Amino acid sequence: MATRSCCFRPLQVAELVTITSEPIDTAVLREGLFDPTAGGYSAFEGWVRNHNDGREVERLEYEAYEPVAVSEGEKIIAEANELFPFVRASFVHRVGLLEIGECAVWVGVVARHRDEAFRACRYIIDELKLRLPIWKKEHYVDGDSDWVNCERCSRSSGESMSKAAASHATDSTR
Repeated sequence: MATRSCCFRPLQVAELVTITSEPIDTAVLREGLFDPTAGGYSAFEGWVRNHNDGREVERLEYEAYEPVAVSEGEKIIAEANELFPFVRASFVHRVGLLEIGECAVWVGVVARHRDEAFRACRYIIDELKLRLPIWKKEHYVDGDSDWVNCERCSRSSGESMSKAAASHATDSTR
């Protein structure tokens, strides 16, 4: 359990990887990552927007194969920790129907220094978009809907995970 003195209540540390149909409470998740040894915190929030590829979007619908999403997500966090040592990290992804403005995905990382927090956070969001079995359906204002091509499906079959990791490892030199 992570606790913080002062005015914050004790919180259970968030699970490493969570797939949920409930709204994402980013404030609670951030507090759950608190660790007195960490000096840096980085987070990413992905929100439902009202357009994509020139079409007006009314809402999104996500589906996931949860057992694989969780186990692969845990691998991604472990990989990120090897590349950019951090203190604690987790992410949450929504499933079900989401309205414009709702948080669809949240990633949080705490590390001793900001560089590791930023880089690990970026690695985690990029890899989960590529590797997790989570599918997105866009519902358009005109009444039509369509499953959106997943990012991991468009990855070149010749690109290995080590190449992707190397790309992330050199991001700070760009």
